[in-house]
Amino acid sequence: MTDDIPWNTESAFSDTKGYRPMVMTASQRSAPRTAPQPPAQPAAPEDRPLPRTPREIFESLPPIRGLRAEVIDGNLIVSSSATPRHARIARCLSRALIPVEDKNDWESFSGDVDICVEGPRDTIVPDYCLVPVDAPLWGDREILSSGLILVAEIVSPGSMEMDRATKPRIYAGCGIPIMLIVDPVASPPAVTVLSDPEDGSYRTMTHTEMGKPLRIPSPVDFDLDTSIFL
Repeated sequence: MTDDIPWNTESAFSDTKGYRPMVMTASQRSAPRTAPQPPAQPAAPEDRPLPRTPREIFESLPPIRGLRAEVIDGNLIVSSSATPRHARIARCLSRALIPVEDKNDWESFSGDVDICVEGPRDTIVPDYCLVPVDAPLWGDREILSSGLILVAEIVSPGSMEMDRATKPRIYAGCGIPIMLIVDPVASPPAVTVLSDPEDGSYRTMTHTEMGKPLRIPSPVDFDLDTSIFL
């Protein structure tokens, strides 16, 4: 994620036209030599405390192209950005739910917004989320988890445990009404909708093979054609 900076160097002796040797006179030879001076030191930067917790490290990170940073269960986790197939599924879901957004004055984000989990202040980046246009924010960077209506995760070979178990527990624990799990890694590929969060888990689960319709319950109230993910 760093760009190489080209350097253009030029030899000090590449052009000898008009070159004349330097002549040192006797007075110059006898003149006392001045001891070389050390280079000037830059001004000391303002003292700033170093980040000590995963959350503080996360907040100090600049946007990193191609990587996703999250704080999950108090641990800073950095993962690579989505594959084209992963991104395509997220875009298909976003397009399918546009009528729901328009009807309810909601908006959606596909893997490009941070969610602040209230309480532990962990930070999660869902693959897709649906929120009111006036959803509450933590600072200017994160949406508070209490404002979310639906979150979705798209399972990849490297995220199976995280997307199938860890994140459902976290999302249910902070009261997000609906979670959708799109699982092209399963055999056969499947889609699951979780709802009715209580005591850190979702009480209701509907599971279907990818390609069949799936009802997303209230407050979304939408019949999703999961063949769009094939």
